[in-house]
Amino acid sequence: MTGGIQELANLLRRSQHPVVLTGAGVSAESGVPTFRDTQTGLWANYRPEDLATPEAFTRDPETVWRWYAWRRELLAGVRPNPGHTALARLQQVVPALALITQNVDGLHQLAGSPGVIEFHGNINRTVCSDKSCQGQALPDDTREPPLCDRCAALMRPDVVWFGEAIPEPTMTAAGAALEGCDLFISIGTSAVVYPAAGMAQQVVANGANVAEINPNATPLTSNADISIAEASGEVLPKLLAAIET
Repeated sequence: MTGGIQELANLLRRSQHPVVLTGAGVSAESGVPTFRDTQTGLWANYRPEDLATPEAFTRDPETVWRWYAWRRELLAGVRPNPGHTALARLQQVVPALALITQNVDGLHQLAGSPGVIEFHGNINRTVCSDKSCQGQALPDDTREPPLCDRCAALMRPDVVWFGEAIPEPTMTAAGAALEGCDLFISIGTSAVVYPAAGMAQQVVANGANVAEINPNATPLTSNADISIAEASGEVLPKLLAAIET
């Protein structure tokens, strides 16, 4: 079903527990390459799917570490777009609004969004590869990758790799956000990567309305109560204006 911004604004006004899920399309509007965009330069001969795995890190931790360092460099000059900033403002206008993101770039927080549930982690953080350890790298450790200051295991990016489960605290936070959700808004996500792709199905089973903002059709489109086939950077500022009037 199609629908417009005003219809979504009306649903959002009435909602007691709205939840937004964002995906790569939101950050792509800021110039962030999507995960499966063509690699360039040194990395042109690598597939992301062959680097973002625990097995790749075990086999060649230096290469994986350098790839993530390169990706962080790509993000260094990227700033939130109007979609990010409008969503942060919406969270002020609608305090009950929960935000779950599949993106690992931290742009929602940079735009001012509070309490973001980072479903797939954050590329700007590192953690010890021994998940039972809470150590960090020493500031002057220039090794690639550096070693944990507690157990001397390798440090790794704080992201969820292919083949890994979503961390339990993150699943708990997302589950709490989705419990009682009466309006689910999917923005810029392909709706094919599980378990995030199953969130809409979960809330629909509990009677929630579902809206999608995405210029491209997804498996969710035909089942959404409202489907707005436009970029989030165009739609969200208009949605904010409709809510504030």
